[in-house]
Amino acid sequence: MDLLDVMLKRRSVRKYTDEEIPNEKMNKIIQAGLLAPTSRNLKPCNFLVIENKETLKKISKSKAFGASFVKDANKAIAVIANSEISDTWIEDSSIALAFMHLMAAEQDIGSCWIQIHLRKSKLGKSSEDLVRDILGIDDYFRIVGILALGIEDGHMEAYSLDDIDKEKVHYLR
Repeated sequence: MDLLDVMLKRRSVRKYTDEEIPNEKMNKIIQAGLLAPTSRNLKPCNFLVIENKETLKKISKSKAFGASFVKDANKAIAVIANSEISDTWIEDSSIALAFMHLMAAEQDIGSCWIQIHLRKSKLGKSSEDLVRDILGIDDYFRIVGILALGIEDGHMEAYSLDDIDKEKVHYLR
């Protein structure tokens, strides 16, 4: 499968079976995050693999909406970035999340990016602060997002090149 095929196959999957993700597939997803480029190669990102069902349940309540499905995920990966190392932690974390999202698709693992940065919980507290408390991490670690992972329950069709909005491309000559 070439990269374009993986990009077409990639979908935001929010329904998972109870089946375990094989370790070799999880390792490839984590490797993809570790291979992601960062500004000046400072590598501020750390990857917290969340397997505990109670922790996944707590995270599923960390946003007013858009995270409830995490409770049914097999695992999740929180990408946390040390803001004392790099001021481009948002970009660096986003690239790592995107790389892992694509690798999950390549490995036939369903995944969905949960935005945490700049989101609020139902109680009005920052989702980032709430997740930081749940995971027990220091304030200088910032959280752009979490990647929920699991074996897809059902099947979502891949996109096609016909789905691309070519009107969004502008050539400046």
